Amino acid sequence: MMIRKITFILFLGFSPLFLLASTHGDQDPLQDQIRLKLESIQPGRSLSVRNQNLSASGDIFSFYSNREFREIWSSDGILTELAYELRFEIRQSKFDGLDPQEYHLGLIDTFFNTFEANKKNKVSNDLGELVDLELLLSDAFFQLAAHLERGKVNPALLKSTWEIARKPQKVNYGDLLSVSLASGEIRRNLETIYPKFTSYKRGREVIRQLDEKSKVDSLNWKPIKIDKTIKVGESNNSIPVIRQRLQFWGYMGHYATENPKVYDSLLFEGVKEFQRKNGMEPDGALGKNSVAGINNSPNVLLDRAAVNMERLRWLPDTLKEAEIILVNIANYRLDYIYKLDTLFSSKVIVGKQYHATPIFSAAMSYIVFSPYWNIPNSIARNEIIPAIRKNPDYLRQKNMEVVTFSGQPVDPSTINWSNKSFPYMIRQRPGGSNSLGLVKFMFPNRFSVYIHDTPTRALFDREDRALSHGCIRLQNPTEFAKILLSDMPEWTDERINQAMNQKSERIVNLNRKIPVALVYLTFWADSKGQAHFRQDIYNRDAEILTLLRK
Repeated sequence: MMIRKITFILFLGFSPLFLLASTHGDQDPLQDQIRLKLESIQPGRSLSVRNQNLSASGDIFSFYSNREFREIWSSDGILTELAYELRFEIRQSKFDGLDPQEYHLGLIDTFFNTFEANKKNKVSNDLGELVDLELLLSDAFFQLAAHLERGKVNPALLKSTWEIARKPQKVNYGDLLSVSLASGEIRRNLETIYPKFTSYKRGREVIRQLDEKSKVDSLNWKPIKIDKTIKVGESNNSIPVIRQRLQFWGYMGHYATENPKVYDSLLFEGVKEFQRKNGMEPDGALGKNSVAGINNSPNVLLDRAAVNMERLRWLPDTLKEAEIILVNIANYRLDYIYKLDTLFSSKVIVGKQYHATPIFSAAMSYIVFSPYWNIPNSIARNEIIPAIRKNPDYLRQKNMEVVTFSGQPVDPSTINWSNKSFPYMIRQRPGGSNSLGLVKFMFPNRFSVYIHDTPTRALFDREDRALSHGCIRLQNPTEFAKILLSDMPEWTDERINQAMNQKSERIVNLNRKIPVALVYLTFWADSKGQAHFRQDIYNRDAEILTLLRK
């Protein structure tokens, strides 16, 4: 028997008056209803089901038209096991930091409940409801796959800076669904499009644990406020709450106290353990940063983890290069990774909030030993020139000189320092007092950001190391230089030390270009599954969380 089939001219935007008829082989009623529903899409509009817009209307139309509109989530009017598996994966998306409701979970659950009640009462499922659920599940699959592969939020639209290009879409989600149907597995195929970082799967497990923790949370998480650092032996009204929260997180056991308000030795050990696991100096002092961390409830940490899982989804797979220099700004740390092994790790100092170090990637190509510091124009005008006006001997004291832009020396006494025009450059000569220290590591970029040594070594002892004008100061630059030059045998330890203590610059080109990535992660999970949370020093998490939950 042949039946009338409407072609897709309407979908292409032609008037219904020009619809052509064609013949088609036998179709079951559900197949025909799916076709009619999809052919009702008006040009420029997305398909909707029960007033919920389907985000992947184009993918859905293409997928079903390629399979002659045959249903995939039911068989003979009964939901398949794959339909149940997909619903389970939609629910599990909360462990990716995503919102299951974005994938129609509420409406899908309503349909499932109805169909299960129908089955119990031996009532056939309504044809129109089967079509609606079919399209809801397919749209959920396409949207979830897209968000898992490269994130929901487009980082290019953020108000805060994120200059690492979002990874491109590599997967055809229709093909992925076809493979999932053929193999009978949703979960395993969705896992293939996860970010290729070990931290991602480990992060899912951390979120799962936090989710369980939130279910048994009965504490009042009103923020603790302190006027000064609390030290062991001192008494403070906030001590009972601090003790209670550390016990909740398992940093210490429960015990009887003579005076709950006294900062005792057992609490001291719990505080140090908390500090160790949260990237702080484990000195046991309850200062601003420690208390800020103790203020974080499970729900706050769940939100922070969600934001950073999204950041991981943006990052291109090229960040898993065999050799890479990775700087996590929020963690104040640089890691040199070679063939997945961290061969060098060092504290760093990053930009102040109003001189925030940007997030970007570039290639390190050379090292400068005994560098000049060519002082940026903004620093010269706002800091150096006003200092010279107050102290005419400032340049000599700071080992600085004035030069033309071609490098010719200029006598400072010939310059009118009160003049608004300043057609010169100020630079600091090489030496131990140079603000760049004895070496800088160059990866040319439009931000003029680089990694360098510093003479102010004591600053590395601080927990809050957002202190620079944007460049990255490195605690152990000599060791770093030796590692980067280790495959250039002419650069012995002795020669490197000599080059770092000259009166003139020495530029050394590396024999390969090393990827450098400056990232901003306030949460990650390490290879052992240990969670690491850091302070949001640039206040960037909130914007992403808002867009993620929108």
